[in-house]
Amino acid sequence: MATFLYKLGRFAFRRRHFVALIWVALLTLAGVAAASAPAAGSSSFSIPGTEAQKAFDLLDQRFPGASSDGATARVVFKAPAGEKMTDQLNKATVKKAVKELAGGSEVTSVTDPYKQHAVSKDGTVAYASVRYDVSGTELKDASRDALEAAAHNAQRAGLTVEVGGDALQAGAEAGGAGEAIGLAIAAVVLLITLGSLVAAGLPLLTAIMGVGIGVSAITALAKALDLGDTTSTLALMIGLAVGIDYALFIVSRYRGELAEGRDREEAVGRAAGTAGSAVVFAGLTVVIALAGLSVVGVPMLTKMGLAAAGTVVVSVLIALTMIPAMLGYAGRRVRAVGEKRRTHARTARQDKPGLGARWASFVVRRPVAVLLLGVVGLGAIALPASRLELGLPDDGSQPTSTTQRRAYDLLSEGFGPGFNGPLMIVVDAKDSAAPKAAATKVADDIKGLKDVVTVTPAAFNKAGDTATITVIPDSKPSSAQTEDLVHAIRAQGADVKADTGARVLVTGTTAMNIDFSQKLNDALIPYLALVVGLAFLLLIAVFRSVLVPLKAALGFLLSVLAALGAVVAVFQWGWLGGLLGVEQTGPVMSMMPIFMVGVVFGLAMDYEVFLVTRMREAYVHGETPGQAVVTGFRHSARVVAAAAVIMISVFGGFITSSESMIKMIGFGLAVAVFFDAFVVRMAIVPAVLALLGKRAWWLPKWLDRALPNVDVEGEGLRALAADNTENANNAENAENAENAEDDDNAEDDDNDENDDNDENDDNDENDEDRELVRV
Repeated sequence: MATFLYKLGRFAFRRRHFVALIWVALLTLAGVAAASAPAAGSSSFSIPGTEAQKAFDLLDQRFPGASSDGATARVVFKAPAGEKMTDQLNKATVKKAVKELAGGSEVTSVTDPYKQHAVSKDGTVAYASVRYDVSGTELKDASRDALEAAAHNAQRAGLTVEVGGDALQAGAEAGGAGEAIGLAIAAVVLLITLGSLVAAGLPLLTAIMGVGIGVSAITALAKALDLGDTTSTLALMIGLAVGIDYALFIVSRYRGELAEGRDREEAVGRAAGTAGSAVVFAGLTVVIALAGLSVVGVPMLTKMGLAAAGTVVVSVLIALTMIPAMLGYAGRRVRAVGEKRRTHARTARQDKPGLGARWASFVVRRPVAVLLLGVVGLGAIALPASRLELGLPDDGSQPTSTTQRRAYDLLSEGFGPGFNGPLMIVVDAKDSAAPKAAATKVADDIKGLKDVVTVTPAAFNKAGDTATITVIPDSKPSSAQTEDLVHAIRAQGADVKADTGARVLVTGTTAMNIDFSQKLNDALIPYLALVVGLAFLLLIAVFRSVLVPLKAALGFLLSVLAALGAVVAVFQWGWLGGLLGVEQTGPVMSMMPIFMVGVVFGLAMDYEVFLVTRMREAYVHGETPGQAVVTGFRHSARVVAAAAVIMISVFGGFITSSESMIKMIGFGLAVAVFFDAFVVRMAIVPAVLALLGKRAWWLPKWLDRALPNVDVEGEGLRALAADNTENANNAENAENAENAEDDDNAEDDDNDENDDNDENDDNDENDEDRELVRV
């Protein structure tokens, strides 16, 4: 691996124009494809195999044209103080609004509050339900404008009017200004860490390029693959974080190779062969974790995970090729400002350890105390996770500044908290001898249950074999009481099936959320086993050890539990909620645990690979286990800390989002990275390695023979360098021999020339003697 990446890095350095052109062309093509792609339609939310989904599918079959998945809106009216909604003037205003709402091209039905008994008992609140034939994401802007205009007209007549439902839903926004602030903080951290504008700009430039390609590709394929807004948000979040980190590690290693006196091309090759190998395996762990979300069985999560994994792959490829090419353009300007002037001073204090080395030395001397402090501290933070309640956000979790939240509150005030989460009961009486009697029995049985306020009469389809019944609970949609009611109705359904042959299914948004949470809970253990198991095998090959990967996995679990505890404390209990903009506490988003397991595991393994590979490299080159820990920190701690701060900044930018799901994800990931990087990897990991000693690098001989040699430490580069040196020496010897032969030949020529000269002198002397004789 190291040798291949060494050659790849040198190739990219020498052919920098070609490599840069290829990536710019890919970015351009992706951007053009995204700009010309058709607008994304609805991102269908389905949970195959659940009762709620089966009921929705049945409704589509038995009630054709009903658009069970179509957008809905509730226009809520409240009379001025001292007035009733039944007053003639207010009644006329509402009827006019209903008429305006019914004129929409995508509207399938509008209910009249006075005909559907949709006026509160005290007469102060009324509502009109609007149903559309398309989903909220497919709804045209003209339909939304007409909805808002009708509400505004009624409001000008003196009523308080708010609109709830998903008809006004907008695309999930990213961090907005907070995201830009996160990038700005990342830029400052890079500048402080690398000490050069050029070096700091390279990771940002390449990360943005990778995210641009990934997000543009997602946008281009959104219509064809039914990708939702949160898909690109996750890809943006993960792509920025890993893209900056991966580039940072290669640039940092390149600078270190330059400092050792190597020429630029050789330094690029060695940086790609060593730090690049760590990037490849760190990226693989992230890809495994994200792609593993497909085992959950929820199409939305599968698409989110695969799209984000694709963006990570692009980030890895850019780090391995584009960074070496850009280093070729940058030359030696990647060095810190004033580095030449500090060379002699640095040489003079070469033996003085830095902060990372001093911290590692302290941990190696006090491993038990550091280990206990880290484990107990994270364990205490994780305690709130034992009270974790799961659910999905609804209008009640929206900020109070939104009309959806105000409509939610008005309905709760006028009709009770359960009115915002009605349950739809589907009675499949196709196999029943008396469908109407079966539906009546179902309704009567439900009326006798606890926590039920209203049960509407059964409404049959044209064929008369399927009926729907609406049940209004007494508690809010996200409460445990409502969940118990759903389970109680389903339990009664088994008795109805035995007595009448009719099948009873519970669906609706509330039931769908409950089923979704249950499905995620059921999938958590298999998912954890798959992801951790595959990554464990990968890390065994990387570290040539059994205990190091085991320690990495256990440390990850500790950081995830601590992060979940922090999420529960903030979003469920409300601690520091005002500081983070959490206006409404409630259950934690259902997908949060499994989502954090997937994403945080991949990111945690990044730091494990980058930090421990330098320790492994030092150990295999002859250092003692304790010395190897200190050496690993001396070379990697500063860069790992900077990478963690950058990742925390990027994730933290999403906390400013008004979307509760995005806010919660950003907070959870930022806190998890903080715990994992600065507590687990910087404290617990060196403490455990110090306690294990040589046993940390133990690997059974049979397993050592079976595993492929991935050479993350760059041992192959040493052999390659030795071969190059030997070849250079052979070439030099050959040249010296050739020169010696040339010298011998030259000497022979000189001798021949001298002989010729002597002979000529003799001849000249004889000629002179003969001339004297004649005289």
